[in-house]
Amino acid sequence: MSRDAAVYRWSALESDQPMPQIDRRRVIGTHAMLSHLVLGKGIVVPVHAHENEQFAIVLDGHVRFTLEDDHGATRTADVRAGEMLHLPPNVRHGATAVETSTVIDVFAPPSDNTGVDAPRG
Repeated sequence: MSRDAAVYRWSALESDQPMPQIDRRRVIGTHAMLSHLVLGKGIVVPVHAHENEQFAIVLDGHVRFTLEDDHGATRTADVRAGEMLHLPPNVRHGATAVETSTVIDVFAPPSDNTGVDAPRG
């Protein structure tokens, strides 16, 4: 891996669609990964957990997160433009796009095992 600094333009990065109604572009570093996501209205990401710490920064739109505690009790957190949700490692969570939303997800460490990529469980 190069130790040179780099400038990226989201619109110039290759995108993928890990689930229907999700358009994702990523920059993967040594210790963190940033994903630029456009979530179509109504998309549901099922409840899951991963070892990564995650910050979900909503740039526009409205995302409703389902959060599950260690005892299986759930609550929701509505996150709108200009707000972010911090998810410590292994916290079970899911998401529903209440409206079309643009989100920056920050994962540390980087992983291909995110909620939209990983087997559900």
